[in-house]
Amino acid sequence: MIPQDFIDQLLSRVDIVDVVDRYVPLKKAGQNYMACCPFHKEKSPSFTVSPTKQFYHCFGCGAHGSAIGFVMEYQGLPFVDAVKSLAEGIGLQVPQERAANPEASRAAREKQLSLESALSQAAVYYKQQLKSAVNAISYLKGRGLTGEIAARFGLGYAPGDWQNLQAVFSEYLNPALLESGLVIEAEDTGRRYDRFRDRVMFPIRNQRGAIIGFGGRVLGKGEPKYLNSPETPLFEKGRELYGLYEARQAIRNANAVLVVEGYMDVVALAQYGVEYAVATLGTATTGEHVRKLLRHADQVYFCFDGDKAGQKAAWRALENSLPQLVDGKALHFLFLPQEHDPDSYIREHGREAFEAALREQSIPLSAYFTRELTASVDLSSPEGRAELIKQAKPLLDQIAAPMLGYIIKKRLAELAQMEVDEIDMLMGHSRPERKGRREYRLPRESTRPASTPIMRKQIRDVLMNPEWALAIQIRENEIYEGEMAALVAIIERVQASEQLPSCAVLAEGFRHTEHESIIDSVLQDSQLRSEEFINPNELDRENFMLGFDKLMDRYDDELVSTLSNKGYEHLSQEELQLLRTLLARRMRPTPAS
Repeated sequence: MIPQDFIDQLLSRVDIVDVVDRYVPLKKAGQNYMACCPFHKEKSPSFTVSPTKQFYHCFGCGAHGSAIGFVMEYQGLPFVDAVKSLAEGIGLQVPQERAANPEASRAAREKQLSLESALSQAAVYYKQQLKSAVNAISYLKGRGLTGEIAARFGLGYAPGDWQNLQAVFSEYLNPALLESGLVIEAEDTGRRYDRFRDRVMFPIRNQRGAIIGFGGRVLGKGEPKYLNSPETPLFEKGRELYGLYEARQAIRNANAVLVVEGYMDVVALAQYGVEYAVATLGTATTGEHVRKLLRHADQVYFCFDGDKAGQKAAWRALENSLPQLVDGKALHFLFLPQEHDPDSYIREHGREAFEAALREQSIPLSAYFTRELTASVDLSSPEGRAELIKQAKPLLDQIAAPMLGYIIKKRLAELAQMEVDEIDMLMGHSRPERKGRREYRLPRESTRPASTPIMRKQIRDVLMNPEWALAIQIRENEIYEGEMAALVAIIERVQASEQLPSCAVLAEGFRHTEHESIIDSVLQDSQLRSEEFINPNELDRENFMLGFDKLMDRYDDELVSTLSNKGYEHLSQEELQLLRTLLARRMRPTPAS
């Protein structure tokens, strides 16, 4: 974990205007900066960057966040990598809360750089060899590829000799060659030879663009047809996707990503203008793959062959997707005719027909889920309907998107001729737990609403104007929950800070906490208008203070009611003292305005 004080320091030293402007040209508009949103298509700019609040917000699609959030969204990076990227840009070293041995960390970093350097040098060599490899050039042209596409993906050729890389590395026994998977060492003799020989080479890049491995397609009848780099300190098949680095901009433009099975499919699709395709690396689609894809786009399409192997791969992809699902994002499954793969289909039918098939013939995950489960049971019999629920239970339990999960469950209940509550009972579920409430508990008999417009406005006001929190006095002995707990936590965070935090620092400070979803929801609220980025006046501040006092009074009133209803004879000494304090507070005169 990265210490929170370092996150605060980083956000205080970077300027979000400079960060965003590197990727999206900004224009001054009053106190703020504007641009067309990089996360959705629009003709007039609705993307606003506030230098005072160090926050961005798109009033078209709702994208918002700090400089860290922007880098995560734009580059598709996880939180830690985005922090490292920003820190490197200003010369900061990212610390760790549980720092490993500094010497071990330095050694690991040096190893990483050594492996990346070896792979980069090999890629340059393979690319040079392609220029004179008649058989490889003939193969690529036969697949309809141009030199431009080959250059874009950095395609190369590994000659057929056993130790070609000796021409690149003077020290062929360098450990980096073995650890990066470029060479193989015979167990019996210890003799080394190149892993990739007589193959068209496809460099695999991570999200920073660094080469972390290769895929090689054999020329001729050799086996295996496709050969990947082995698992290395840089390369994990279950985490990486071929072509994602090259497809980032196209994925953003389309707000969609297409997942296919082979390197050649990705390259061929790009040749025909479908540039938002990526491929798994010789392994089943994993949960990490899906999580990464959903960070890049709202629509994910899986494209599989229509044969048994394709059906099996699709179902495995669905199973691994369930824990990653997010409401508002959608997964689809397209099955091509058995005689086609994406490469052959688009070459025969063209881009328009291929994309029409994606839109019109792909099956939403919910429909595919239901279709497959009902295909093997007899819904006309009680036994068959019972079997349906039995098969569905472990899968339903994994669905992370609550709304989609409920809709799927409701459809299955209809097919099983049951009610949703009955399925929940059979599955051993009680009423859903309320998440994010661990620190603040209310009495069971409380009827206090979980959310009100005034609470959401209070949270928005204090996020946008942290200095207002300094004049607030949090009342002791209260029990806070939900949005009120989040509001109190924000105020206490401001009051505990040595320097006044910006909106961005506050939002990032609650990442990975129980308040994150509430704060993010408030910031993403459709009622958030551009006026929120304009400095408020004194009347706005006074209204915030009055609104907070009203909320506090309401909490006092409810706690008094709860304690009184319990009966004085049943109250502990602590509860009696609390009740006296609350009643005394009620009797205080209201300050004159």
